[in-house]
Amino acid sequence: MAQAILLQPVEALGDKGEVIDVSPGYLRNYLVPRKLAQPATPASIAEAQRRVEAAARAEREQAERAQENATLLNRTVLTIPHAAGDDGRLFGSVTAEQIVDAIKQARGVKLDRRKVHLDQPIRTTGTHMVAVEVHDGVMAEVKTIVTPQ
Repeated sequence: MAQAILLQPVEALGDKGEVIDVSPGYLRNYLVPRKLAQPATPASIAEAQRRVEAAARAEREQAERAQENATLLNRTVLTIPHAAGDDGRLFGSVTAEQIVDAIKQARGVKLDRRKVHLDQPIRTTGTHMVAVEVHDGVMAEVKTIVTPQ
């Protein structure tokens, strides 16, 4: 059996960075030409281990930053002026894109508009709580005040 380090996830074998045992022919004829794996040497095993640890560390740091941003956004109050009638109904609506722009202006946090969870666009003036997904599984509630322009 030959040892190989997976460069990409392979369904029947394992995830990226794992050291696996495969037959030499399978490694030479299938995995290496498709750039799915490389032959394992002591140096390449150590390098793969360092890459896995660096990726885990980067993921932890990103999760911590997301938690800090969520805490910041929970304390944020956005004020969005919009054209409205006398009865408080808006001409048009406040969309996720406008909320993302207001968050970027107020706090400097860049978000994707698809991460703003609105059941339907905001169509009335007043205070609305908007759920925003900062990172996978990290949610924040942003208080949004829509005022007539």
